[in-house]
Parts: sequence; structure tokens; C-alpha cells
Amino acid sequence: MSATIKPPRTPWGNFPDVLIHAGESAVKQHPAYKAAKAGDGRSATALVNDTMSEQQNQRLVDLLRAHTPTLVSAHAYEREGINAIPEAFAVEISKAVGWSHDLGVAQINVVTHTGADGFSRLARQAEFAGTVQNGCEYVLVDDFVGMGGTLANLRGYIESQGGKVLAAVSLTGKPHSAKLALSSERLQELRGKHGTELENWWIGQFAHAFDALTESEARYLARTEAIDTIRDRIAAAKQA
Repeated sequence: MSATIKPPRTPWGNFPDVLIHAGESAVKQHPAYKAAKAGDGRSATALVNDTMSEQQNQRLVDLLRAHTPTLVSAHAYEREGINAIPEAFAVEISKAVGWSHDLGVAQINVVTHTGADGFSRLARQAEFAGTVQNGCEYVLVDDFVGMGGTLANLRGYIESQGGKVLAAVSLTGKPHSAKLALSSERLQELRGKHGTELENWWIGQFAHAFDALTESEARYLARTEAIDTIRDRIAAAKQA
């Protein structure tokens, strides 16, 4: 990712936790997973139908009972092709809950997050493009939530274009990754650990302050002892 690329982000407020549908082993060990990740739509649909949770779909409906949002998927380029899982997941949720889905917004760069370490995920930020309906409400759909940066950037893009993101769902992910919204305690910990020097550098690199980080991103940075380590590892990951 070029240093000039700065996908927009917005502070989290009271954004709800991601609704995760299935455990990692159920998804990643499914016989259709590799083909789905590489772009095979039939495999993606089979994978989603075998692992999607009716209970989580109902929780989503209950969470947004007064709303009829549009589902938008974080379909992205992978080494093997275009990941077909998020799009298939959005389509199947649409069938289950009766909401529309919009495939017009897509990731436009290759970030190679699968299997990457935390600094690589932080450095290589997902970019999105496509038409967002001004004033429309959206729910984000992805196949995996790790540190949450892709969902944060998709939300930021949609809201920078006049949309409003109400919630996010993921087919799988680690349970602690469900919390995207940065807690005030974590923000205070990060700022107390690294001070304004790192935050000012971060704004220059990514065009957003620490309050737009995800909980997992902020935790990762707070657990890194030295500011120079963070800057050096981010720079190295950008060049990789």
C-alpha cells in the first residue's frame, strides 16, 4: 500500500459487536472453503449454507428491528482470486431475513491479510469503491473478522459517501474480535503507553486518530513496547 493511500474511517460510538456465525474450524476445514476463497460461487454458497446460523440471523433482525438496512459485502481480491464467500453470505442472509443486498461496493486493492501478522494487517489497509446511496442504512458482511480493519475501512468508506452503517456480521472469526468499537479504557491505555508522538505519526500515515482504531488494533499497539518498533514494522510491512 502506498503511503498516499488513506482510506477513510469514522469513530465507533456505540457500534454493536459483530455477529459471528460459526467457529473457525467449521468454516476453514469445510471441503468447499478453499474453492470458495479462490472465487468459486457454488462452493461459497455451499459453505455458507452449511455454516450460517439461523440464531445469529434472528439476533440481527432483533437488533435492527426498526430498520430495513441493505447488506453490503466486503468481497476482496485474494492471492488465488476474488473471495466469493462474503458475497454469497450476503445473498443468503438476504434470503433469510428479507433485506436487500448491494454488490456495488467492492474492495479495489490486494492486501493479502489471510495468514498475515498484526503489523501487516495494520499497514496494508483495504480500500473500497462503488456507489453508496446517500442516507441509506447498511449492514456489513464479511467471511472473517480478525483485527477488524477491513470492516472499519468499509464502514468508513460508506459513511464518507453519505451512508450509515448500523451493524456487521461475519461468517467466522475469533470471539474476542467481535468487539470492533474501541473502549474508552483501551484508548486511554494506548494513549498513556505511547503518548501523542505515535498518534500524530499515525494520523500522518493513515489520516485518522486512535479513536477510529478497532479494539483489537488498539490492543495490539498497546502491547508493543516501543514506538520505534511500531513505526519500523509498519514501514517494513508496507514495502513487503
